[in-house]
Amino acid sequence: MAQFKLQGSGGYIIADLTEDQAKKADLGVGKLFLAPVGKLEEQKMFKHYCKNCAVEFDKPPKIQLEENPNELVADNLILIERGQYTCQQCSSIIGEYRVFKKQDESSDVGNARSNQ
Repeated sequence: MAQFKLQGSGGYIIADLTEDQAKKADLGVGKLFLAPVGKLEEQKMFKHYCKNCAVEFDKPPKIQLEENPNELVADNLILIERGQYTCQQCSSIIGEYRVFKKQDESSDVGNARSNQ
């Protein structure tokens, strides 16, 4: 794991990311972004910068969980969690995240079948 700066609409977060998370965060524009990564564990976040306060804080942002939506967003894909990273001082939104789950994990895709 390595520390990366992840951009959000209201600032940024400095956090440890796995190689896979860093690939997700890279949208090919020279910066890494929070939204594609999903929810980060609090112990993996070290600092946050709030555009509203114009200050970098030496602690992770707060995580505010919105109600569990359980919303079908596409075939076999459910939004199970929506949340926000917010400033420890002023509670402005640094960035948002979403967690998705496949509705049917045991779908036929990738399952081998015999022709008997």
